[in-house]
Amino acid sequence: MIKSYFLIAWRGLVKNRVYSAINLSGLAIGLAVVLLIAFWVRDELGFNKNFATYDHAVRVMVTTTRMEGKQTDASVPIPLSVALRTDFGADFKTVSMTSWNSDRVLTVGDKVLSIAGLYAEPGMMDILDLHANDGRKAVLEDPSSMLINESTAIALFGTKDVVGKTVKLDNRKDFRIAGVFADFPYSSTFRETQYFLPWADYATAEDWVRYSTTNWTNNAFQMFALLNDKADLFKAQAEVAGVLYPHRPKLKPVVELFPMARWHLYNTWFNGKNVGGTVQLVWMFGTIGVFVLLLACINFMNLSTARSEKRAKEVGIRKSVGSQRWQLVGQFLGESVFLAMIAFAGSLLLVELALPWMNGVADKQMHIPWDKPVFWLLALGGAVLAGLIAGSYPAFYLSSFNPVKVLKGTFRAGRWASVPRQALIVVQFTVSVVLIIGTIIVFQQISYAKNRPVGYDRNGLISVDILSNEMRTHFEAIRQDLEKSGAVSRVAESNSPTTQVYTNQSSFDWAGKDESQVTSFAVVFNSMDFGRTVGWRVVAGRDFSADFASDSTAMILNETAVRYIGLKQPVGAIIRYGQSTAQMRDYHVIGVVRDIVMNDPFYPVKQTVWMLDNNEMSNVLDVKLNPSMPVSKAVPMVGSIVHKYVPAAPFQYSFNDLVYAQKFELEDRIGKLAGFFTIFAIFISCLGLFGLASFVAEQRVKEIGVRKVLGASVATLWGLLSRDFVVLVGISFLFAAPLAYKVMHGWLLQYNYRVAISVWVFVAAMGVAMLITLLTVSWQALRAARANPVDSLKIE
Repeated sequence: MIKSYFLIAWRGLVKNRVYSAINLSGLAIGLAVVLLIAFWVRDELGFNKNFATYDHAVRVMVTTTRMEGKQTDASVPIPLSVALRTDFGADFKTVSMTSWNSDRVLTVGDKVLSIAGLYAEPGMMDILDLHANDGRKAVLEDPSSMLINESTAIALFGTKDVVGKTVKLDNRKDFRIAGVFADFPYSSTFRETQYFLPWADYATAEDWVRYSTTNWTNNAFQMFALLNDKADLFKAQAEVAGVLYPHRPKLKPVVELFPMARWHLYNTWFNGKNVGGTVQLVWMFGTIGVFVLLLACINFMNLSTARSEKRAKEVGIRKSVGSQRWQLVGQFLGESVFLAMIAFAGSLLLVELALPWMNGVADKQMHIPWDKPVFWLLALGGAVLAGLIAGSYPAFYLSSFNPVKVLKGTFRAGRWASVPRQALIVVQFTVSVVLIIGTIIVFQQISYAKNRPVGYDRNGLISVDILSNEMRTHFEAIRQDLEKSGAVSRVAESNSPTTQVYTNQSSFDWAGKDESQVTSFAVVFNSMDFGRTVGWRVVAGRDFSADFASDSTAMILNETAVRYIGLKQPVGAIIRYGQSTAQMRDYHVIGVVRDIVMNDPFYPVKQTVWMLDNNEMSNVLDVKLNPSMPVSKAVPMVGSIVHKYVPAAPFQYSFNDLVYAQKFELEDRIGKLAGFFTIFAIFISCLGLFGLASFVAEQRVKEIGVRKVLGASVATLWGLLSRDFVVLVGISFLFAAPLAYKVMHGWLLQYNYRVAISVWVFVAAMGVAMLITLLTVSWQALRAARANPVDSLKIE
């Protein structure tokens, strides 16, 4: 019997090729979208799970209260680690301070690499469960040893067997390789970390780090810890929360223990609270996947019930020879599962073709786990479930037919038979319209932020990383040679590029300041020509100038800083600044510049101060290329001049406009993925409409013939056949518009600098939906309307 069911199902596929193709295509695309989203969600949920310490590792963060509200930051002072070790040893297995990921130059013979890594205390090996190849777990206790990953070992030596060999760091000191660790997975917080250097060397080589060892105010470092196996996170959190308070009472600091399990998915903080983050995207795309599959299932239901009269006699005969209803239900469900299995095979092919594009857009390294039994169990189970859902309504509907009426020829589906199909079409297009509106608003938001005035000229501006003290020492000579070369208009140096702020400080005082409030300023130390190099806009006062010796104690503020301080006449105002009370000195404001967008373009510009530096704090050469020379020629000339003075360091640079564009990477991904899934949702809906339009045209062929004989035009018949579908899409818009508004309004609230939701977005979405509907239905409608009525009426 089961064999006959499958045989009948196969014959039905072959006989009704168009409807079968529509059903299989819709299900295959729906299953493919679900698989793609499932792989993405799995990757997101599996972030950092490669670490054996996943359940016990924490990042130490600090929430402070300032004038602008509560801020939670991963930057902490070094003495905090000592306090956690000595006062709370029962809670922590180990605590480790680290630097931030930064590029260093590794040299072996004539091979030079600039790669990212960390300075770290020995405890980091336990926190990340690192094992050195030579078996020494305490390698980072030796100030002249280091760990490198396998990729770096191969790049420098051509082999992973490099323990005991020597690498020169920053052309400064030789380090012995004490171990080689496996590259961190792509879905890991530390995926860009390619080496670990001993913290003891960091404190010796950098004076400011040694000074910070006892400084509770310098939050310039990271801290990670490993809780004891039996430690309770919430209890430990409560115990350490107030450790910093006695040292900085004005800030009201609260120490936070942020577990590794939340680093990636819950990476957003607002006003001192963890308010979500990537997990919202997981929910959003997971929901889209469910709805896209639902659309495919709706197509199956619609087409199956629409063709009910074609199978009515089959049902009547089976019932008359003794088939029970449950047997018929089983037959129809079996057919739908059979179709789902064929569609599943097609979906795997689609996924294999789409994964390279998906990986590029989502910044992933996903693949189909062909060798994983769990994958096959879940995937096949999902396909079967989709088949059961898609076939459930048709199965119970078809099996309910009265055999007497069917075999006497008096069976008719009835005037209400089309209502469920119409309701399902409304559901389909409600989902599609919501996705259309959402995608438009996402791209609107991206465009809105990209077109935001940035306050300086990004064109032809590059930032050259200062990877060696030699570059600082020879800055003046490099600047002169670059400007003489004709490849460059101007050159300056600064401790931060125009696309990021490296330093934030609160050590400012002025007349009328509320002493109970703690301030925070972005601080940029730069050379004299910085403003003219980046092309900032001076709106009051003047720029730095070598004509004024007093500019060594001058400041330039941005417009936000003027409002933040409350200066009515900023030029000439006196502001006190210093790293400590003993170092405070008077600075005079010489100018005000237009706000420069240096950090997140979706958020307000931070109050910023620019001051001249003494060359020791520079991290970047700001180079303005000559617009009259091709970039392809100018950049190599800049590299050759820098290399002449700093031969041991690689020439590492970035175009500021490209770096700025990368700030929209997440939103670009959301937009592209949403657009991708929206296109397939619309395509699936169109497949269903095409099939139903074809069926309706077939059912009304005699009516159309009579109308044509009586003089109806093609346009009239086209309108007659299209009207019902247009009405259904219009009804779907009434449901979709408020739903889309609510969802997208909530999404936009996470951005301070955001676009307003306009009425035209909904009008455009409605227009797109209507156009798609008419294009889909019109082919069948016009084909039926232009048919010769003789062919449809001659059998009468």
